Amino acid sequence: MEPVITGTDPIAEPMAQAGTAPGGVKTVSKSPTRIALARLRKDRVAMICLGIFVAFLLIAIFAPLLAKLEGQDYTTRNFDLIDDFGYPTVGPSSTHWFGVEPRIGRDLFARWAYGARPSLLVAIITTLITTFVGVVAGLVSGFLGGWVDRVISWVIDFVLSLPYLLFAIAFPAVILSIIYGNEEGATPEQVGRVRFISLISVLSIFGWAGLARLIRGQVLSLREREFIAAAKVLGVPTRRVLFKELLPNIIAPIVVSASLALPGYIVAEAGLTFLGVGLLEPTPSWGVTIAAAQNFYRADPLYLWLPVLGITILVLALSLLGDAIRDAFDPRTRR
Repeated sequence: MEPVITGTDPIAEPMAQAGTAPGGVKTVSKSPTRIALARLRKDRVAMICLGIFVAFLLIAIFAPLLAKLEGQDYTTRNFDLIDDFGYPTVGPSSTHWFGVEPRIGRDLFARWAYGARPSLLVAIITTLITTFVGVVAGLVSGFLGGWVDRVISWVIDFVLSLPYLLFAIAFPAVILSIIYGNEEGATPEQVGRVRFISLISVLSIFGWAGLARLIRGQVLSLREREFIAAAKVLGVPTRRVLFKELLPNIIAPIVVSASLALPGYIVAEAGLTFLGVGLLEPTPSWGVTIAAAQNFYRADPLYLWLPVLGITILVLALSLLGDAIRDAFDPRTRR
């Protein structure tokens, strides 16, 4: 007697999803997400932009290796390469690929490579936090309704009404006064760490509300559908309905929102840092370099244009990639 094997056959399971078209040709049904990803892979502009983003990501990850390959680091000061007026006496060379920084002579290539780290780190962490909080808040608010919906909607409206720039200016000072008494009582490294955490906190606090309102609207239109009503009748737990039934049906707006938010946070980090309320020295941020280079843009334009071009290329690539993702998930938006 042959043994009976129970369980799911990993080879037979995909075949069970296949249908038979006229003529005996088997076809496999695809989910909307798979169709959108296939459409995205055929978009040449999107693939180029994705490659640019990956290249910047690799530069940020391997910045120490790149600086070591050049033979420099972002902290060493070369005063022997600076004249009496503070201007570099050398230009781009095999020793300093992008030249040196005015006044203190730090290597510009190392500063540029390391400067990609805080911009990408702030943007990626903030995008993950705001996406998670916004999706959870929108799901719960739209599905449960009643007083829960009213409370969460009130919180969303309250957050959207707050003065964003005022909080960005005041938040680091308040945190420094709570932890260290004042900014003078902390080391530059401690101030930089607090500024970094404060920047992520402020951007996260103000970034989730818009996505939560979008997800709430999507859930309100889906919760009356037949498959949700069937899940309620069968007694499926609320958590399973939210994350197993509703969430897969709103992947498209979540992905589009996250892809468009990422370049926005990069610009926000650089802008706030340029205004003096973001990151500070000794953090090698592009925004810090731009703020320091504005007084030397005529004598040493490369000092200013390196971080400006880095931000411009990265943000442009991510913006075009976000537009391509939106078009892939919703072909009606194609121009």
